[in-house]
Amino acid sequence: MGAEPASVDQFGDGAHPGLVVLDEQGDGADLTVTPGHGPEVLADADTVVIPPYAISRASAAAPDPQALAALARVRPGTRLVSICTGAFLLAAAGLLDGRRATTHWALTDHFQELFPRVELDAGVLFVDHGDVLTSAGAASGVDVCLHLVRQDHGSEVANHVARCCVVPPYRDGGQAQYIERPLPPAGGTGTGPTREWALQRLELPLPLDELAAHAAMSTRTFARRFREETGLSPGRWLTQQRLRQARHLLESSDLPVERVAHEVGFATATSLRRHLAAEAGVAPSAYRRTFRASGPAAGCADGASAPGD
Repeated sequence: MGAEPASVDQFGDGAHPGLVVLDEQGDGADLTVTPGHGPEVLADADTVVIPPYAISRASAAAPDPQALAALARVRPGTRLVSICTGAFLLAAAGLLDGRRATTHWALTDHFQELFPRVELDAGVLFVDHGDVLTSAGAASGVDVCLHLVRQDHGSEVANHVARCCVVPPYRDGGQAQYIERPLPPAGGTGTGPTREWALQRLELPLPLDELAAHAAMSTRTFARRFREETGLSPGRWLTQQRLRQARHLLESSDLPVERVAHEVGFATATSLRRHLAAEAGVAPSAYRRTFRASGPAAGCADGASAPGD
C-alpha cells in the first residue's frame, strides 16, 4: 500500500458524473476530478480495473451498494482487474468464491475472516484467471497492468512501456519479500553479492553448497538468510531467474528450445517445458508465438521514437 489508498468523498449520490475529491490526508487539500461518465459506461467495457480505495472493517464487509450495483452492470466475459483493496469489492460481489486471489499482505487476515470461500494467496504479486485478475499492493497494480499489456500487445510493447515508466518488466519473488519482518542480525554478510554472482552463471548447476561457499556461510545459514532477504528459497529463486532469462531468449531470439534450456541452466528442454508450463501455463513454443514482437513499440510520449528508430 505504501501510503494508504486515498479516501473518496463524492458530491451528489455517487452514481452519476460529478465532482470527486481525492483527499488522501483528510485535510481537504488534495485533488479534485470530474468524471465524464457514470457507471453506465461499464456495460460497454472490455476491461474494468478497480483501483485501491480506503476501507474500514465495516465498509470492507459491506461495500457501498452503489459500487456493487455499478459492478453488476459489467457484461459477462468482461475482464475484471483489482488492485490492492479492490479485491474486497470483487469478493463482496461473490466473484472470487472458490478462486485463488490476492490483496495487500497487511490486509490478508481481515480478508480471510470476511471471505472464507476465497483461496487467498498472500505471497504473490498478482493472480490471473483470465477473466478475473487480482493484485497485491498498489505497486503490484503496475505489475498486473504490464502483464495485461504483454498479453494484449506482446512483449516488446510491454517492455517499452516498462522502460517509459522506469519499472522492471517483471518482478520476481512475490510480495513475501515486502512483508514487514525483523531485520537479519547485524554483522553477517548478505546474500546480495552471491545473487549477483549467480545471475552471471545461470547456465551452471549452482548447487546450494556452492552458493553458500561463495557467501562464506554454512548452507543452513545461507538458506535462512536468503529467504529472509528475498522471501524465496535459493532453489526457487534460481528457477525464477532461469525462467525469466528463458522468456527473454524466447521473445528475442530464434534459438531452439533445447539451446534456450542449456543457456539458462535447465538440464533438458523437458525441464524448461515443465517449469514454464507450471509458471505460465504454456509450452515454450506457444510462449514464443504469443510474445514475439510483431511491430515497433510506441514512443513514451508524443514525438518520442521507439528504440532503434
